[in-house]
Amino acid sequence: MQRRHFLHTALATVFATIPAVAQGKRPPKIVLRSSWQTVNIGDIAHTPGVLAILEKFFPEAEVILWPSSVADGVEEMLLRRFPKLVITKDRKIIDTCDFLLHGSGPYLTAHRDVAIWKDEVKKPYGVYGITMAPAGDPGMKIMNNSGLDERTKALLDTAAFVFLRDPKSLQVVKDAGVKSPIIEFGPDGAFACDVRDDAKALAFMEAQGLKEGKFLCCIPNLRNAPYWRIKRGTRFNPAKHEQNEKMKEHDHVLLREAIVRIIKETDLNVLICPEDSTQMQEGKELLFDPLPDDVKERVAWRDKFWLTDEALSVYVRSAGYFGSEMHTPIMCVGNGIPAIVCRFVEQTTKGFMWEQIGLGDWLFDLDNEENRSRLVPTVLAMAKDPASAKAKTAKARDYVVQRQKETVAILKKRV
Repeated sequence: MQRRHFLHTALATVFATIPAVAQGKRPPKIVLRSSWQTVNIGDIAHTPGVLAILEKFFPEAEVILWPSSVADGVEEMLLRRFPKLVITKDRKIIDTCDFLLHGSGPYLTAHRDVAIWKDEVKKPYGVYGITMAPAGDPGMKIMNNSGLDERTKALLDTAAFVFLRDPKSLQVVKDAGVKSPIIEFGPDGAFACDVRDDAKALAFMEAQGLKEGKFLCCIPNLRNAPYWRIKRGTRFNPAKHEQNEKMKEHDHVLLREAIVRIIKETDLNVLICPEDSTQMQEGKELLFDPLPDDVKERVAWRDKFWLTDEALSVYVRSAGYFGSEMHTPIMCVGNGIPAIVCRFVEQTTKGFMWEQIGLGDWLFDLDNEENRSRLVPTVLAMAKDPASAKAKTAKARDYVVQRQKETVAILKKRV
């Protein structure tokens, strides 16, 4: 009896040191560190995208969202799609999780929180679909030309995995000698975003005379987001404003030309709309107002910002997208809608993900004159041959979904 009691006690002690998830007593718990801001529908889209990926490929996991901000209706939008989701900044709840997953974004956005998790919670963590290449961003710290600062490299070194959303970032991280055992391409989480508000979208389309499958979406973008116009406490930056003013005509003249050619050569309409809450002004000033009057009749300009669910419900009813933003095309391709991307040096290298997913000839560098010359003909080709454009998009989407499945399989092994 004493021997049996000793074995029972010893086994109980051993099992007490094994996490409950490993004993099969509860589902694995993941804290998703995401939701960076609410002034951009792309920053909003990261979170529902990753949640949808986990729901599809890791349904047994319990996911807690640790956000920076879910204000302005974003929390309500998320809970409509994911009614069981726990959203909290309470560290007592967060620290009960088995794994921290840093969501998609520019760089290791929540590096301070990852450091606390690493040093204090002492549980595994991973990075899902970020950019880590400096491109032309003067604000990023550089370490020996590798593109990483020492603090970030130390955090990536001990990550269970590091998934980069564009090939240039992947190369930067590898060249920096990051020691994480898995460093691979991992798609931006927003590819899987599927939040919808069909009622608002259909009402908007009817008011603007937009018919399903008979319009293209176009988004303007300044070199530097003028957040001083909308964010309290953000100071006016004269150097960034000067660059915006210098390049705004250069960056939008071809988009206008494409709009004119679409109206004159096809039966499609065009919707000028925002991804960022600063862009309604630029849409009117740089794209809509300069158009000829006979073209304006079939061009709609959205004058109010929208949340990701309404925007996506419009995008999926469009014939495609072209413009200078990144997450609208990501959401489009993720939902089977063709999308052409323009970029410039002030952006991160995220746009180069189009090369990774097989859409390199739909990526245009506005700083490259030779590259620019192909933009308008490519937009027209997409508009005039929708079947080919959709087939090309479907192939890219299949690749993205396969990578989503593979990346989550890696996550499952490390929780």
